[in-house]
Amino acid sequence: MYIGVDWGGTKIEVIALSTDGVEEARFREDTPKGDYDGCLATIARLVEKTEQVTGSMGSVGVGIPGSLEPLSRRGKGGNSTWINGRPIEDDLRRVLHREVRVRNDADCLAMSEAIDGAGSGHRVVFAVIVGTGAGAGIALDGRAHHGPNNSAGEWAHNPLPFPTLAEVPGPACYCGRHGCLETWISGTGFCDDYARHKGSRLNGAEIMQLARGDDHLARMVYERYVNRLARGLAVVVNVLDPDVIVLGGGMSNIAELYEDLPLQLARSVFSTVFHTPVVKAVHGDSSGVRGAAWLWQDRA
Repeated sequence: MYIGVDWGGTKIEVIALSTDGVEEARFREDTPKGDYDGCLATIARLVEKTEQVTGSMGSVGVGIPGSLEPLSRRGKGGNSTWINGRPIEDDLRRVLHREVRVRNDADCLAMSEAIDGAGSGHRVVFAVIVGTGAGAGIALDGRAHHGPNNSAGEWAHNPLPFPTLAEVPGPACYCGRHGCLETWISGTGFCDDYARHKGSRLNGAEIMQLARGDDHLARMVYERYVNRLARGLAVVVNVLDPDVIVLGGGMSNIAELYEDLPLQLARSVFSTVFHTPVVKAVHGDSSGVRGAAWLWQDRA
């Protein structure tokens, strides 16, 4: 049995998959935000519950909202900042009493969708998480690509390309810089943009409901979001030219994106043609946890 853990900033989810990919059990709890030890305890409890329910022990793979430094193996770049600098692998081994494999959550998304999701049959998959935060992962031939710095796919901490005067210097990012893509194209960034103009805050679904009802401000915020996401992805197409772009995270549930985003991308890329499919993750917000489980299929 393969056990996957999605250690997210909002939720911690655990899934058990049989060797042929059939879901055996699934549990989730809210993330104890800011509480590193509380997160470890939650993971240990959910893994134990999973094994009790299934009656089997399993390998454990964990997706984190950040990555590990290649040498020290400590957390880095996590928007759940309480994991940064922590010996995550060692601590997970201690509380789970076994070896674990730990990878970036977007890498897990990319691998999951490349194996049996929206990227299946494609050699180069660029998978984007646009949720509370933003990130991306790259899968090559069904395997997550990391690079020597364990930084492949850290696309959301590049600046927004071709910013307007109104977009400079951009919002402050938790990484210490201003104007990172994450501050514009995450679900949080989408809601922030609306709040800056309205003076009150709505969630993404509420903003989209207004936009579909021809609310001028909501429609403008949505169109600006599509344009910014297209500018960010155009750089990826210009450099990597992936076979498919897969969207995951809460913003991926906006149905209009799959018609509007390719049109904007076609205007933003350097090439005179743009044929790359932009598709929604087949496994939705469970894709990352499935990819974490597959880490023990020698695809890490």
